[in-house]
Order: sequence, then structure tokens, then C-alpha cells
Amino acid sequence: MTFDDLIARESIRQTINNYNIAGDSRDAALFLAQFAQDAIFEFKAFPPLPGFRHEGIAAIRSMTEQWVQFPVDDPAYRPVSFIRHNVTTSRIDLTRSDSAAARTYFFVITDIGADHAGVYTDTLVRQGEHWLFAHRRITLDWRSADSIFPPVRR
Repeated sequence: MTFDDLIARESIRQTINNYNIAGDSRDAALFLAQFAQDAIFEFKAFPPLPGFRHEGIAAIRSMTEQWVQFPVDDPAYRPVSFIRHNVTTSRIDLTRSDSAAARTYFFVITDIGADHAGVYTDTLVRQGEHWLFAHRRITLDWRSADSIFPPVRR
């Protein structure tokens, strides 16, 4: 592994961390700064949760314009006083000098404790000194019955 590889991997980790910090604090500017202009951002869920797919920075920006500070003021979601995404195992593969693939496990803590967990599957591109998401797919693997997401219908 070269010094340039180490710098690239650490820069990619910074992008992954910035995304989570921005999402938890509802910092739309920092959140959007982690995506390339033509990025794809998608969420794969299991019923009854809806998924989404946003293509391009304008569509991602439109999503962040709907954000509110916690507690969330939407009757479909359980109110929480805080949310913290935690990343755990992360594998970063540099595919070319200006592109990479990453797979990162995460879990989320709210005021109930463990709330939900899943995996980020990313394609990143280097733009200048920064690594940005070209494609981020969130796959939800588990959620508590008391999760911030809408309740499971039984």
C-alpha cells in the first residue's frame, strides 16, 4: 500500500463520517457536500417501509429541504430526542486512481437504544482533493419494533 493509497482511504473515511454527522445534525450543506453532482442516493428497505432513489444533486437537495430538527415533527415517525449513526466495519477498495468502492456496516442509537442497522454500499469518485459519493445505497438489515421508522404492521 502506498502513501497515496493511505491518504485516499482516510479521505474516503472522512466522507463516510461527514455524511453521518451531517445527517444526525440535519446539516444539509455538509450532507450535500459529500455527493458528486450526478450522484445516485438510494435506500432499500423492507415492507412496510418505503425505499427511495434520488438521482442528481438537485433531487438529493430536495430531500434535505424536507428535513426538520429533532424531534421529528411527522406523525408517521416516532419522535426522538437524538439520533446517532455509528459506523463499524468498513472495507475500502481503490478501483482506480480516481474511484473507489466501499462497504460499511452501521447501527443507529436513539433514545430507545439500538434503533436500526444496515450496510452502506458506495461508489466514490475523487474530485480534486475530496472523495465524493457517486452512488450510495443504504440497505436496512434490521430495525427495532420501537424504531423511529413507522411501526411494523402485524
